[in-house]
Amino acid sequence: MKQLIGIIFLFGLVNAQMHGEPSQYTKNLETAFPGFEMPATWLKNHPPVRIIGNLYGVGGHDLSVYLITSSDGHILINTGAEGSIVDIGSNIDLLGFKLKDVKVLLTMQSHFDHTADLAHIKELVGAKMYATQQDAPVLEDGGVSDPHFGGLATFRPVTVDKIIRDGEVIELGDTRLTVHYHPGHTEGSSSYSMTVVEGGQTYNVLIANMGTINPGKQLLIDPTYPGVADDFSETYKRQKMMDIDIWVAAHKSQYNFFEKYVAGQRYSPETFVDPEGFLDAIEVLEVQYIKQLNAELKQRINH
Repeated sequence: MKQLIGIIFLFGLVNAQMHGEPSQYTKNLETAFPGFEMPATWLKNHPPVRIIGNLYGVGGHDLSVYLITSSDGHILINTGAEGSIVDIGSNIDLLGFKLKDVKVLLTMQSHFDHTADLAHIKELVGAKMYATQQDAPVLEDGGVSDPHFGGLATFRPVTVDKIIRDGEVIELGDTRLTVHYHPGHTEGSSSYSMTVVEGGQTYNVLIANMGTINPGKQLLIDPTYPGVADDFSETYKRQKMMDIDIWVAAHKSQYNFFEKYVAGQRYSPETFVDPEGFLDAIEVLEVQYIKQLNAELKQRINH
């Protein structure tokens, strides 16, 4: 019966996509932000990619979704916009795995473009949703309490089954995934690290939530997120101290995916090795952060 419901559900999503019908949540966005259009790269699919070892990219052209396989089911990190379950499921199938075998759901942040189909997938396959204490309420009310968007960018609420904390190790089968609390972009933003041994070499891998500042975000005075400036600063500091060989991020554009990978190229564990690029990306974000912080300070002094 569950499989039949799942087939009907997926058919409905595909049918809606084929006829260009916007979801209710997309309609909400258009109402909240006049002129809003979902970026084409957020809706476009991308063939699945083996990043390294048992880590795969199964998301869209820009919005990253990661599958980590294990001997006892799989971990899925993020979704894309609502309806992305169709492409995610198809990409997982192309790799020879099954969406129904996903046991744990994670997200790197609680914004709608990375969470919109978590509830759909949880309902369909019965996976457990794990989240940080700070992002859990936002996930459970569908973005209504989101500090930045203020409930304007909503999604289908998802029940959180387990609170995860900084330094905690998520174990599933033969897979070990460490949680890193990296707040700023959202109050509960998190990254995940794992170690992969391949060809006799050990790789330190990070699925990184980068400290990007959303347009319009205030750092000094934000009643919805007190301490956001300190959180960004601490995240940059902690990330720069990490020993990373391979890193990926919530958006493909953040880690220069298309400069590293050409569709159809032969798998190599070296494709995404880029420790210098990780440090460079953090530095760029930190410079932007300092520039904005100084501008806000100057504005306060002048007023």
